[in-house]
Order: sequence, then structure tokens, then C-alpha cells
Amino acid sequence: MKTLLIVDDDPTQRRLLQAAVERQGFKTRQADDGRTAVEAVEAHPDIDLVLLDLVMPGMTGQEALREIRRKRADLPCIVLTASGGIDTVVQAMQAGACDFFVKPARPERVLVSIRNALEMSNLKTEVVRLTKKASGAFGFDDMIADAPAMGAVVRMGKRAAKSNIPVLITGESGVGKEVLARAIQGESDRAGKPFLTVNCGAIPENLVESILFGHVKGAFTGAVDNHAGKFVEAHGGTLFLDEVGELPLDTQVKLLRVLQESEVDPVGGKRAVKVDVRIISATNKDLAKLVEAGSFREDLYYRLNVFPIEAPPLRERKEDLDALIERFIARFNAEEGRAVRGCAPDALAMLKAFDWPGNVRQLENAVFRAVILCEGEWLLLEDFPQISGLKPLPAQKPANDARATDAPQAANENVSAQTGALRAVSVDETAPDQLAVFDAKGHLRTLENIERDLIALAIDHYAGHMSEIARRLGIGRSTLYRKLREYGLEDVRAAEG
Repeated sequence: MKTLLIVDDDPTQRRLLQAAVERQGFKTRQADDGRTAVEAVEAHPDIDLVLLDLVMPGMTGQEALREIRRKRADLPCIVLTASGGIDTVVQAMQAGACDFFVKPARPERVLVSIRNALEMSNLKTEVVRLTKKASGAFGFDDMIADAPAMGAVVRMGKRAAKSNIPVLITGESGVGKEVLARAIQGESDRAGKPFLTVNCGAIPENLVESILFGHVKGAFTGAVDNHAGKFVEAHGGTLFLDEVGELPLDTQVKLLRVLQESEVDPVGGKRAVKVDVRIISATNKDLAKLVEAGSFREDLYYRLNVFPIEAPPLRERKEDLDALIERFIARFNAEEGRAVRGCAPDALAMLKAFDWPGNVRQLENAVFRAVILCEGEWLLLEDFPQISGLKPLPAQKPANDARATDAPQAANENVSAQTGALRAVSVDETAPDQLAVFDAKGHLRTLENIERDLIALAIDHYAGHMSEIARRLGIGRSTLYRKLREYGLEDVRAAEG
């Protein structure tokens, strides 16, 4: 859930903006002047966007905008003012504002601006992250690792980054061992240098030596040219040996020599080649047991296991789930051209309750599929069929999909039936599965009150199954969630669901 900072010296304006954005699922913080706003941005890194009034006593909005942009250049700021002169607009945009509107502005206009700014911010963040990853500058600050279980992992990783000591990362499959290895490289003196990954379990056994150590032309059938090998290609940087426990024994001997002598012998070559490579290895197996079984060399084990780091499974770091899901949604939105805003509350609760045996990789794939399946702005239970067990609902047919010849008659029959039902139901006669249309004085109740009661009745009748409720009411699921918030029915839905 995104957090917005509302900055305005007028408490009425702050309350109006707060009510408008919180109805759409945002969290808010407030400040009544520019100085307080700057301090809030420094104290609360969870702030995702600033709504900033330009005319305030003390530090003006323009001054506050410059300070906020200086401290957090990535933080989107939308400025508000009671006067919309062209000079004011130009100055605000030059200072780094991403949008501008004149008060009083319609809530719809404000919300569109907020969503556009957040989507652009997510896209920029993803581009920066991918750029860092490609350039070898990906660091621990770019990881999602706020869970207590990740604290020791980050501390150990930062210590490892200060030297060239061999690191062995252990943990279940899919926990993000390569991400941790990239962060170690990105915060070491080898940042920006080559980072090569070799999946030792995916290389055919007869090609392992050639791929790792290289070969010369004519060394074997098919060797039509010289090949440097991964160690030479990673010279000056880092070589990440994933699933190192899968290496054949004869290759383990040559790997040990490389670690000891810092030189490789290409297949068919006559002389060794000096290399300067930092080794980070990873495995989801217990190498000590492999040593006991005789399938992994003991001397190589001790050479690789100098600085062990164990990455915890996702089920032990559930505190990172929200941020991971948000990052994956932003990434797949950018890659697939989608506009998913996030997870619906019941879907998010389901994801948090799941054990994730496949860890972060499984979560990433589940969110990818959900983004593709999603028909609205929010990921729902049905968008995670492999976890929820629910099948995606078929596309709803439009209301005017009936046969043209029957439409007028059907419409008249519906009007007559609905009118009769309205007249038949009153406050005193309402059955448990019916709605009161008239109040105690015999007057029609407001449409808003009837709609609220109808939604509450539907929640009870369909046991909180939100997709079925939306389908029966003939509205979109995102519209249903918005009405739940507007009518304060979220607690009812949680109790029934």
C-alpha cells in the first residue's frame, strides 16, 4: 500500500485530500508547512509521493520542493496552488515537480495524477534496478531484505564484499542466491566489472571443462576455434558457480587448482592462463554430506566454504512479501504493458498464508501469471489459480448481449417485476434475504443506502466470495472493492470471507 504525504497549511484542504485518496486505498501522512514536510520525508522512507501546496508560511512550497528533490530525487512530487500562473507552473516543473493542478481540483483529477506519477516512479525504479544489474553496480540497498531473517544475511554479505574471500551461499532452490551474489559484487571493489553466472548442473558433463576453462582450436571434435572459457571472461570480476555440488569429480580437481594457483589450463592448451577472478559459489545441497558420500572433494569443500552465508526460505521472511509482490507487479507491468495497481486484500492475505515451497522464484512466477490473467486493476484470488484452487472467471457478457427480438419485451418484464418487488417490500415486511425500499415513514430510502444494504446482503449470501458477488451485482470487481471502502463494509467482508 502506497503512502502519500499531504502538505498544506489549510487543515480543511488536508482533510479533503486525505478523504479522497484514502478511499482509493492509499495511506497518508500530513504536514502543515514546508519545513515539516522536508523533515517527514527524511524521517519516513516509506513515503511514496508528495502532494505539496506551493503557498505556505515559513518555508514555501517551492523551497520545500527543492529540498525534497535534493534529499530524495526519486520521490515524485505533485504541486497544488490557488493561482495557476504560467511562471508558477514553469518554476515548479523546473524544480522537479511531476504534475501541477490548481485548487480546488476534482478528486478524479487528483487521483489520475497520483496514479500516473506512481506508475512512472515504478517504471523509473525498475529501469534503474535493471541498469545497475547490467552494469554490475547492484547493491544491498537494491535488494528487498527488510525482514528480520535477512538482517544477518545482509550484514554477512557486506562483510564479504570488503574482501576477495571465497563465499559459499547455501539455501533452498529459488531463495535468491544469485541476487545476493550480485549484491556482494556490487558493493565490492569489483563493482562494474564482469559478473558471470554458470549453472554447474545444467552443463553437459563432457563440456564442463571447456565451458569453464576454455579450449584451443582442434582440442576435440567440433572445436573449430579458440574459446576463452568463463574464468577468462570473468577476469577482473566475479564468477558465480551456481549448484556447485553438481560438478563432476575430475572437474573439481581443476577447479581446486584454479583457486589455489589463480590460473586455468584450457583444454588442449600448452600453457596456463593467469586469471584474477573472485569466486562465489552456491548450492541447495548439503556439501558436507556429499563429501561423506565421496561425490564432492573434501579439499575443494574447505576451499569454497571459507565464508558461508545461508539464505533463508521465503516462508521465514514473510515480512518482505508485500515489497516483493509490489516489485514484481511493477516489473511485469513495464514488461507486458499492463496497469495492475496491486493485490486485493483477500488475495494478499492468501499469498501471505501460503508456504511458498518454491520460494521467491515461485512467487515471481505466480505474480507474472496473475498479472497476465488480471482483468481489472487489482490481482484477485482467481488470478492465482494454482494457489487459491479457483478457476479464472470467464469474461462477463455485456448486458445488451440478449437477442434483439426479445430485448424490448424482456426489458418491460424486468421493469414490471422490479416495480412490483419495490412496492411489495417495506421496512416492516423485510425478510432476511430482502431489502427495505421504504423507510419507517413510508418514503423511499436513498439509493446510496439501498446499494449499501444490497452489497452487505450479497456478502452474506455468497459467503464473501467477491468475484461471485461482483458478477451477480453486474459490476466490475475493482468497482466492488471501491464501494466496500466507500460504505465501510470491509470489516463485514472480512468476517464473512
